[in-house]
Amino acid sequence: MPILNKDMTLCISLAARPSNIGTRFHNHLYEELGLNFVYKAFTTTDLPSAIAGVRGLGIRGCAVSMPFKEEVIALVDHLDASARAIDSVNTIVNDDGVLTAYNTDYLAVERLLREHGMPVSSSVLVQGSGGMAKAVVAALRDSGFERVTVVARNEVTGRALADRYGFDWQQEVGSTTADLLLNVTPLGMTGPNAEDLAYPEDAIAAAQVVFDVVASPSETPLILAARQAGIPVITGAEVVAYQAEEQFVLYTGVRPSPEQVRAAGEFSRLPA
Repeated sequence: MPILNKDMTLCISLAARPSNIGTRFHNHLYEELGLNFVYKAFTTTDLPSAIAGVRGLGIRGCAVSMPFKEEVIALVDHLDASARAIDSVNTIVNDDGVLTAYNTDYLAVERLLREHGMPVSSSVLVQGSGGMAKAVVAALRDSGFERVTVVARNEVTGRALADRYGFDWQQEVGSTTADLLLNVTPLGMTGPNAEDLAYPEDAIAAAQVVFDVVASPSETPLILAARQAGIPVITGAEVVAYQAEEQFVLYTGVRPSPEQVRAAGEFSRLPA
């Protein structure tokens, strides 16, 4: 990284529990590409003041994590279509005091579906009904998928999500199968659910693609089971790298090469 200087452009993140992932990803690319930028993670108990600081101090970009993704909408000037589609923000860009909000999770999922060539005629199961599930379901709808079922134990949130985008809802996976299986729950995530398999083995074997948005670890029990069954996979590590890449482009105007993004993603996941 260049030595800190008065002309350096600052980008930040705001999260309840800041991590090193975004900090490492962005700073690695700044150094690789010789950009006079620096990235720093923050938390806050006063979101309006924090966003006023972004605006007033000329902070170029601000990544937004839970629990601020919806609350921040009232504090920005414009919503990009990616944020407007799901009423959720994870990225703010400051253009001379004008704040525009985006959702690069949505953009990353949309891009991965396109790159993996999944036919829009495919049947899809989406397990989960939280904020990230909203990004996934909206990306499916906007990509042209129609045969989508939201699986969520919470009937209120599950039905609301499915109804908003014109899809079906059911409470359990049961014996249901689909061409594309998507996990947007904590099942398989590092912690108390680390050993949980998000879908039954029969459903995995019947799928054409398995997509798990859990990024820690990237090789979840679901991904490992799909690989063992010879089913193509899309991992949470790909989602994280793509959404961070889109943030990076919005902040800097520079698109790194796929190799540079891959290296930054690997660096961001190294132990502290």
